[in-house]
Amino acid sequence: MKLSSFGEKLTKKTGILELMDDLGRAMNTEKHLLMLGGGNPAHIPEVEKIWHKRWNEIAENGDELERLLGNYTTPQGDAEFMEATADFFKRNYHWQISSKNIAVLNGSQTAFYFLFNMLAGKFSDGTEKKILLPLVPEYIGYADQGISEDMFLSVKPSIEFLENHTFKYHINFDEINVSENIGAICLSRPTNPTGNVVTDEEVSRLHTLAKEHDVPFIIDNAYGAPFPKILFTDVNPIWDEHIIYVLTLSKLGLPSTRTSIVIANEEIIEKLTSINAIVSLSTGTLGQHLVLPYLKNDEVIKISSEIIQPFYQKKAEKAIAFFHEQMQGSEVDYYLHKSEGALFLWLWCKDLPISDYELYQRLKQRGVIVVPGNYFYPGLQEEWKQKKECLRITYGQEEEMVHKGLAIIAEEVKKAYERG
Repeated sequence: MKLSSFGEKLTKKTGILELMDDLGRAMNTEKHLLMLGGGNPAHIPEVEKIWHKRWNEIAENGDELERLLGNYTTPQGDAEFMEATADFFKRNYHWQISSKNIAVLNGSQTAFYFLFNMLAGKFSDGTEKKILLPLVPEYIGYADQGISEDMFLSVKPSIEFLENHTFKYHINFDEINVSENIGAICLSRPTNPTGNVVTDEEVSRLHTLAKEHDVPFIIDNAYGAPFPKILFTDVNPIWDEHIIYVLTLSKLGLPSTRTSIVIANEEIIEKLTSINAIVSLSTGTLGQHLVLPYLKNDEVIKISSEIIQPFYQKKAEKAIAFFHEQMQGSEVDYYLHKSEGALFLWLWCKDLPISDYELYQRLKQRGVIVVPGNYFYPGLQEEWKQKKECLRITYGQEEEMVHKGLAIIAEEVKKAYERG
């Protein structure tokens, strides 16, 4: 079958397709696989009890269940949920927003597809604009979002080496140039894949650049504050008319509800609503109804801070300590990125004798699923050896599975250096 340019672009082999295929098989059909690759949140019993209780409340309330299952929302989202979201941020962060600054879409992947192609690509006057990624490695799901080719321009970070085989990326502001062909700046915080949390000072500098050049600054808040707050360092979320926040309910333990929240100026929200009407008609309401009362009473903060955040921080600390134990005594020049949030360990094997993809395939043969690092550098125009020396490893699954997988990863890394 002959496909259009659009069809060819969205049906070719991509990193996100490979990632989600591996994730789906490991979670549903081939459960013997050790899934250390995807971003599926952990099943936290205390959180699941909350959603079970809430679902039972809805099921017993005939009027609410009827609205949830039987009525379309507006293309912008459920009116009560949007009002509650705006009130939540006004109450807790003093953001000057209303429901007109909120759009609810079918997952953050959809939200970024709309935003990127609305703000960058080819314009009717013949110009082209790009999305500036000020720090790579960056989220694998961005890479193939652009309808236009080469939609991204990214900047290689500076590296700070820390003790005990640990390092941290920083934004290299000397290399950032917000030229006329930049349509928006975008950053995930915490960063997927590395677990890096860009500092408040770095966010402030990017915000200043965005205002100076009158471009939106998009913050992907999938793991950030105030929810789900998978953060191991303090941050101060800020918002104004130049900032677009994208939040999701996925890491609150509700990935299948496919619910994202966009907070932006009214013009951006109006445009997103128009696009959503054409593409989706409206947005699914399950996630909105489940979370609504916990936004109204601020319980979502307690769920995030007292259950979700400590759960993941403890798992991260255990996984890191275990991996270092497995590598003890070897002469491999390896580093883990400083774990400051999100669900991942970012392993850098300096001067790796084989490619990251070959290492990924070897691990797959042994039943361990990770993600090769080279997928996480969209828009990086210069060659960089490190692109083929890294793996993203998820630590969020059950401890036995994580430790078994990490032990195999350590074995295969050491073999690669010994034998090539």
